[in-house]
Amino acid sequence: MKIQTVIENKLRDGLVPVYMQVDNESHMHNVPDNAETHFKLVLVSDMFTGQRSVQRHRQVYQLLADELKAGVHALAMHTFSPQEWSEREQVPTSPHCLGGQ
Repeated sequence: MKIQTVIENKLRDGLVPVYMQVDNESHMHNVPDNAETHFKLVLVSDMFTGQRSVQRHRQVYQLLADELKAGVHALAMHTFSPQEWSEREQVPTSPHCLGGQ
């Protein structure tokens, strides 16, 4: 199973998002073709209501601990409560990697 699919399943099961987007951004970095090492996550969940970013990120790290140990190098996380997302509904574009050339 692809790592991206595993990530999506674990986040869906653990955080019950009302909106979720998982983008494999490995192609923007100096890694082999078809790598699954760099991901951007947009998660909107009722479970994030009243939590600070660090608490939200810890939940994600806990759910994806095995993937982080097994080769996922980076997670750009954008986590929102439904109310926060309704006021925003967008996240910044990720920059291309400048290192590792």
